[in-house]
Amino acid sequence: MLKSREGQKVPNVTFPIRVNGEWQKVNSDAVFNGKTVVLFALPGAFTPTCSSKHLPRYNELAGVLKANGVDSVVCLAVNDPFVMATWKAEQNADNIDFLPDGNGEFSAGMGLLVDKSEIGLGKRSWRYSMLVKDGLIEKMFIEPEEPGDPFKVSDADTMLNYISPKASPPPRVTFFGKPGCPHCARARKLLNDKGLRFEEIELGSHGISYSSLQAVTGRGTTPQVYINGQHVGGADELALWLAK
Repeated sequence: MLKSREGQKVPNVTFPIRVNGEWQKVNSDAVFNGKTVVLFALPGAFTPTCSSKHLPRYNELAGVLKANGVDSVVCLAVNDPFVMATWKAEQNADNIDFLPDGNGEFSAGMGLLVDKSEIGLGKRSWRYSMLVKDGLIEKMFIEPEEPGDPFKVSDADTMLNYISPKASPPPRVTFFGKPGCPHCARARKLLNDKGLRFEEIELGSHGISYSSLQAVTGRGTTPQVYINGQHVGGADELALWLAK
């Protein structure tokens, strides 16, 4: 049975890492002592839930977590430093510190190293998150012991709600644009000036076609902006929304 370690110190482990192409060793004290740390652990880099949900949302909310007293947000997996570095770059996860638990020693010390040999993954970390203050575990969110890969409680929003229930997550922004569109450039500048992260879906890279735009937005001109899933409109409408 997977047990919480709330009220206990984190395991004392030395992590071999790569810094500027050189091997270095970092121990648990350097990661946790004198700091408030949110650590989320997951089965592995590039795996589906980890790549599509777990890591991206922590990357989105890292700024809000840090604004509410967190010094660093750490992603841990039983992977080697090369894999973790490649995954970080692929995910553009610059707001997250990646900690490769290649030998599984930290995960074992947490009592959360599990055997996934049946699906060819060997020993891996169970999915969980925790809030650590000066090396002492204050709170843990451990996924239930269910078949498959449960993802119900270790997410970034649950952690943020525990740390600061009144904190407001940043808006989730998506806009449809096309190369060379001056209105798209204006929308992009408006978002950047406000410091808002966004996903841009580029249309027309293989010829001018608005079929996807029409199907999704019902509009035939770019840009079309969505904020928190709600349609805002083009650059003019975006400017009005940001001015509120």
